[in-house]
Amino acid sequence: MIKEIYMTRTFGATSTTDDVLSGKDLRGKRVFITGVSAGLGVETARALAAHDAQVVGAARDLAKAEQATAGIQARATNGGGLTLVELDLASLKSVRACADKLVAEGQPFDVVIANVGVMRTPFGHTADGFEMQFGTNHLGHFVFVNRLASLIAPGGRLVNVASSGHRYSDVDLDAPNFERTPYDPMIAYGRSKTANVLFAVEFDRRHRENNVRATALHPGVIKTELDRHMKPDELDIAVQQINAQLAAEGREPFQFKTIPQGAATSIWAAFVATANEVGGRYCEDCQVSEVTDGPISPVSRGVRPYAVDPEHARALWAKSEEMVGERFGSPT
Repeated sequence: MIKEIYMTRTFGATSTTDDVLSGKDLRGKRVFITGVSAGLGVETARALAAHDAQVVGAARDLAKAEQATAGIQARATNGGGLTLVELDLASLKSVRACADKLVAEGQPFDVVIANVGVMRTPFGHTADGFEMQFGTNHLGHFVFVNRLASLIAPGGRLVNVASSGHRYSDVDLDAPNFERTPYDPMIAYGRSKTANVLFAVEFDRRHRENNVRATALHPGVIKTELDRHMKPDELDIAVQQINAQLAAEGREPFQFKTIPQGAATSIWAAFVATANEVGGRYCEDCQVSEVTDGPISPVSRGVRPYAVDPEHARALWAKSEEMVGERFGSPT
């Protein structure tokens, strides 16, 4: 009866991590999460460990991650808990070393959540010479997840935390490092987030015959460290403009999500939604989004067609392999 009641629940924009996990028993489940030193990553790890999952969390700065997650292990019960590993997604040397170590240990994962990212950084390059946002948000995860793919257990999932920021730009497969155009930090962010969605689409296609699925999502607009490269008043000005537009339309003012609300869609996509519901799809507000090429405002929902186009996803996969100098499985 409890299971039947749980399956009839619906969740939305205000649902929290604890809401979507209410009644769920995650004992014996192993989850890998990137970016557990702040914000959504810490909350995702907390909620999963609190429901008895074994979480392996990755961070570039282990000291910061240890401080941010100090209370998680202390509150874990019934076999749940958190282990930290070092991973710098802006360095393929670090990415390969971390993935190879996990593969050598041989312990499977039920879910991999590619959570961490950078946003609107000044123009710069990763250790391997890639534009910083595309290299960190996409290529770092692309190599890491593919090297780790053999550890994802049948019935498991890859969850890519993308963003509504994908609406700002499609990927540029001819000049991914801004070789031909002036650098724009928001366009670069949009490219990297579109890549997160396309990666999930193609990963899902390649692995679904083995009962491993992939999805991407927008967590919502949340105040986290992700906006640290914005000017101090830039976000406030943007919200004022949005609210002026909403007021003119007779609509309620915009509200930020809390961090537990923002992390809810990741957990919903990983453990609550059915595999066929979310596999190869883009989600937000604990629901699957509609594909739309019409106007999309900061307070509306939907995913751009180019971000979920299967042929486009294959092309990005091939370009990504070319860029990192590594092939992952044969195309089918």
